[in-house]
Amino acid sequence: MLKDFTQTALLLITGLFPIINPIGSAFIVLSMVPNATPAERTDLAWRITTNSFVILLVSLLMGAYVLTFFGISIPVLRVSGGLIIAVAGWNLLQKPDDDDIADKTQEIQATPATGSLESKAFYPLTLPLMVGPGSISVAIALGSSTPREGLSAAHFAGVALALMVLCASIYACMRFAGTLEHFLGSVRTKIVMRLFALVTFCIGMQLLWLGLSDLLASVKWK
Repeated sequence: MLKDFTQTALLLITGLFPIINPIGSAFIVLSMVPNATPAERTDLAWRITTNSFVILLVSLLMGAYVLTFFGISIPVLRVSGGLIIAVAGWNLLQKPDDDDIADKTQEIQATPATGSLESKAFYPLTLPLMVGPGSISVAIALGSSTPREGLSAAHFAGVALALMVLCASIYACMRFAGTLEHFLGSVRTKIVMRLFALVTFCIGMQLLWLGLSDLLASVKWK
């Protein structure tokens, strides 16, 4: 029972944490709301954490049913998710920092701050920036690989612990991203964002390769 609990929790945490990338995603979200007050950032962190929890929970619970209903295999899911993550990471690597932040700042200043943050808390700040298609596809894939012995209380407890750890990391990174940015400074923050964009691109390519490997292995060569 303890083994099932530990394996489930570690599988979900290690599988989802690198793709969610809460530290890098928090910096990107922060760049989109540069004029938010500390109180607004705290409220935004809570909203994004709550939204992320719901999305991940639904993906884990409904993953097997979604795949079965649409007839989608896990390798295909990995290929599509990997492509999306890789393209997102590549776009972040190629995007000019100053021009991008300036445009987003003007867009946010054009509307009232509170209303803008509330309306953007789910889209695009939670989906797809914090929990994107890649995270959802991985959560669906992990949710579809239930234990062979069947579901158990230990399995559900492991899922609950993993979601708590992931959401706690999302909240902490979102809540203190401004403090970390102030500590690092503008130049170092941009460097960190570029590094995380590179990591995101590599994760996408790795997921894409895993899916392609499974698809090629399933082909019967004559």
